[in-house]
Order: sequence, then C-alpha cells, then structure tokens
Amino acid sequence: MVLLAILATLSASWGWGLRAGDGVNLLMKRKTVVAILVWCAVPALLVGQAQAQATAAPCIPVAQPAQATAQVGGRRGAGTAGQAQAGQRGPAAQPAPRAVTPIPGVVADGAKWTKVWQAGGNSADGVLVDKDGSILVAQEDFDTVLKIDKSDKASVFVSNAKGVGSLSMDRQGRLYGAHRTERPGSTKPDIASIVNAITILAPNRKTVADRWADGTTLSVRPNDLAADSQGGAYFTSGCVFYASADGKVTVVAENIRTNGIIFSPDDKILYVTNGGAVVAFDVNGTGKLGNRRDFAMLQMGSGDGLAVDAEGRLYVTAGSGVQVFDKTGKYLGLIPTPRGVISVAFAGSNKKTLYVVGSGAEDSNGQPIREGPQQTAATIYKLPMISQGLKNRAK
Repeated sequence: MVLLAILATLSASWGWGLRAGDGVNLLMKRKTVVAILVWCAVPALLVGQAQAQATAAPCIPVAQPAQATAQVGGRRGAGTAGQAQAGQRGPAAQPAPRAVTPIPGVVADGAKWTKVWQAGGNSADGVLVDKDGSILVAQEDFDTVLKIDKSDKASVFVSNAKGVGSLSMDRQGRLYGAHRTERPGSTKPDIASIVNAITILAPNRKTVADRWADGTTLSVRPNDLAADSQGGAYFTSGCVFYASADGKVTVVAENIRTNGIIFSPDDKILYVTNGGAVVAFDVNGTGKLGNRRDFAMLQMGSGDGLAVDAEGRLYVTAGSGVQVFDKTGKYLGLIPTPRGVISVAFAGSNKKTLYVVGSGAEDSNGQPIREGPQQTAATIYKLPMISQGLKNRAK
C-alpha cells in the first residue's frame, strides 16, 4: 500500500502525457520512479524473509522447560489435552459406514469390516503383526504393548513400556518402540521418569537412543518409526531422524511435515508422509538418505500410517479411508473405513487381513468415549484382502 501511494503521488505531480521533445525527460522520470520503488521494496522483502526464517520450526528445538519440551513433536506426537487437531485422533462420532468397492488384486467388492476391539484413551497406535499373525499395538496412556490374537482376544504383550506410542520390528524379529514424554493432563505417578527415546522392547530390552549426537537429551517426541535391521531406526517428529545403534539421534531430512514412515519391500527406499503427499528417499547406507522426490499425491486428507504389501503397493491412512498406490506411485483406489483411521498393517496367519486403528470409539449408548489427556479412544477393525503382506518382514 505504501508503494502504491508513492507511485500515485509521483504520477500526479509529474504527469505521464507525451509532448514533443519530452521523451528523454519522461524516460528519466520513469527510471527515477523505478529506483524509488526498488529502494522501498527491498527492505520489506528482507524483513519478510527474516520473519519467515525466524518462525520456521527447527528440527532440533532450542532447549525449553520440561513441560514445554514435552509438546515438541509430530502430529500424533504433539497436541493439547482435550483438543483434536489435524492429523491427531479426535473422539468424533462414528460416521455412516461406506461400502467397500473393488480394487483389482487388492480387495474384493463388498468386503466387510469387522470390529475387533476398542478402549478409551490413547490406547492403540503403531499397529504391527507379530510372528504368529497376531497384531501388536502401542498403548501410550497405559505404558503397554497389547497383543490381539487371530480370535480377537487381547492380552498384555509388554508391560512397563513407559510412554510407548508406536512400534516397529526388524527382520531379526526385534520389537522396537517409540517412547514419548507425557502430555499436560497426565496423571501418571512416574511422569518424571518417562522420556523421549527409541528402544528395543523384545526379546531383550535395550535403549537404542535417547540423546542427540552432542549428548543432550532428546527433545522431540518420536511419532512413528521404521527399524532398519542394522540396530537402529528412522523416526518422524516433524522432520525425519535416525536413532543409531551407538545411541545417537541425528537429523536426516528437513523441510517436511512427517507422520507415517515405512521401508519398501527390499529396504532400499524409505517412504514418509508429507501432509497431502508421500515422499520417497533412497537409503544410501546406515542413517543416510538421498534422492528425495515426491512419490504419490493423496486424493484427500493428510497421510498418517503406512503399510506395504508383497507387490510393493503402498497403503496410506488418511481420514476415513486407506488410499492405495502401486509401486510407481499411481493411485489405485480408496478402501473406505468405518471411521477415521491412523494406523494400518497386514496380519493373520497368511497376512491377507488388513487391520486399521480407528480414531475414537462409542459406548453402549452410542456416545463418544473421551478418556485420557487427549480425551479420546481407539477402535480396531479388520478386513479380508486379496493382496498379501510381506512374508519376510513384519510390516
């Protein structure tokens, strides 16, 4: 607006009409106006650029008080108690179910979802298949890993897994956990002992990493993770990080809005959600990524959980459905879900059953269940599939 006012004033005082012999004078006046406009515009542009840089979220946050630090993280790893935010689990009422339509080679026409389990609180995330075809889910509010067998019977698989919010399993069968500091509103008596960390939970417990490379405490809440079978794991929390077997966490990808993360079937490509897209990285060595590129564009919503099948197809939870892409990133179709979903995995004895974790649950009167610091709940569903999960890797 200031520049327009200057231009209007100069135009009115100098005029732009052409008369014989005035060509040179007019040209000089125009050059003067341009020079003035540039002189005014450059400082404004520099200030805007500086403001944008100042507000950009760093991958490694500046040291903060403990309570504030607990809030630094990715979508499922951050939020305010009692408030549902984009990409997080809100306790919304269950929408009307939609019919499953066929996707050739993936799912048959009319396939039906079956409700498997539900509970209040942040009680299920990071769904993963165990060696016997059962599923495992992280229960952040209860500090446990829950096992649900093929008969839908639930039992505690790992207890005292403080703050565990997501799971992964490497090719050696080691179960990894992403642990997060507590949210405001938590009533756990041992809240001070719960830290941000990547660990191995089974068969033997071990802390993989809970510190940055400089030795300071890990100050982001790990969101989702993918164990790399080299003793470490990549994980998301806004940026992409690597927790190495030597106990150090480093940044491996910046300028990205992450959530879900998973390897291609041959472990050579790492897929990461980036808002309404999925990006791919070549894995160039332990903790080294390169050749970042857009792999697929979602048809709706922001990506959350990821899974791959034996043919290299990618499954992405986003809103009330699972979007399916082939190994080249071509969109194949949507598998509608009974409610908004956040996590997905193949399981069952032959890994031809798709499990999803849904956001929210209802009580016997049909009212939303609102429990825990997030005032939420979770429901797990399963669906028979034509496609099949990986045989030589959990997910």
